[in-house]
Amino acid sequence: MSKLKTHQATSKRFRVTKNGKIKKQVAGHCHFNAREEGKVGRQKKHQIVASKTLNRIIQITLPNA
Repeated sequence: MSKLKTHQATSKRFRVTKNGKIKKQVAGHCHFNAREEGKVGRQKKHQIVASKTLNRIIQITLPNA
């Protein structure tokens, strides 16, 4: 049986924590942020835990994580 390959685009966008949770960057943090309040900008700098649905999909594309 051949090796399971890691999907490289997924591995660059998501991180797996020590406990197996998947963290991702908040959407909409790249541009058009000058119009937003400071609180929103600060909240977008942090990573968030992915949902259970997204978690299942990411686990398939990251077999070695």
